[in-house]
Amino acid sequence: MRICVIGGSGHIGKFLCAALAEDGHEVVVLSRGQTPLPTGGPWERIRLVPIAYQPGRELKHTISDLAPEALVDILGFGAPGIYESVAAGLGGKCRHLVACGSVWMWGDPALVPTPEVPTNRCWAEGYAWRFELYQRLQAECRARGLPFTVIMPPNICGPGKIPLEGRGGRSLQVHREHAQGLPCPLPTPGTNLVGPCDAADVAQGFLLALRQPEQAAGEFFNVGSPYALTAARFLEVYGEIYGRPIPIDWVSWEHYSTAISPDRGAHYHFEMPMCPDISKIRSRLGYAPRYTPEQTMARAVAWMQEQGLLD
Repeated sequence: MRICVIGGSGHIGKFLCAALAEDGHEVVVLSRGQTPLPTGGPWERIRLVPIAYQPGRELKHTISDLAPEALVDILGFGAPGIYESVAAGLGGKCRHLVACGSVWMWGDPALVPTPEVPTNRCWAEGYAWRFELYQRLQAECRARGLPFTVIMPPNICGPGKIPLEGRGGRSLQVHREHAQGLPCPLPTPGTNLVGPCDAADVAQGFLLALRQPEQAAGEFFNVGSPYALTAARFLEVYGEIYGRPIPIDWVSWEHYSTAISPDRGAHYHFEMPMCPDISKIRSRLGYAPRYTPEQTMARAVAWMQEQGLLD
């Protein structure tokens, strides 16, 4: 099967595309070309098509010319034109559309673990807009008989990208502070749940959906690690990985969210529990995450060390 992957050279895409090629598919990566594809092994059979991510004529016509039997959009930059064109029969051959969302799209969680049920509008407008688009496409694709699936990951971790750190960002400087055992502020009481999920396990969700389009049709699936960590344990794990305990400077939530980490995109990791319910994708598709939060954090730190990023 010919599968086009928008964003196939990125963090999730590298794991997904290699697995698809090993499954015997013809894999075409649509990418800006700024990140070179890996070499060797299954990557020798993967084709790169450089393209600008714009929701207009160029990307739609490129996909139409490629005539994929399945289209995976990890980035969402082509929405809404790409999705709507595929749903209307773009290319004439597409039989499955798979998009990437986020557990943040469900809004502030009311239950933990959090099921695939929206509780209120997501505060992040970009996510909120895409979620509303996905809901419309879910109905449209169902009416046209086109399987449409959305994979909803939490915080993505693992080798290939700087992982979330104790201040809610992906800062190398903060990781260097963690490696030195410097104190890190956290809002009391430190029981909020953080759920790092390995990019390989996120990719597994896409892979299983593509293997089982009938089971995945019309579904939003959470993916994630087997469990989440409290914020305090999250920092403790980094201390264990770096070999130096990281003292916690406990502060009030008001002080943390206004003076220490005023950007909500950062402090939201310590504001709302990030622990997705993955029971649906387990039972429907056989999802089985390989890595615990501790293991994926260790894999990410090992990657940073191998790249010399912590020197």
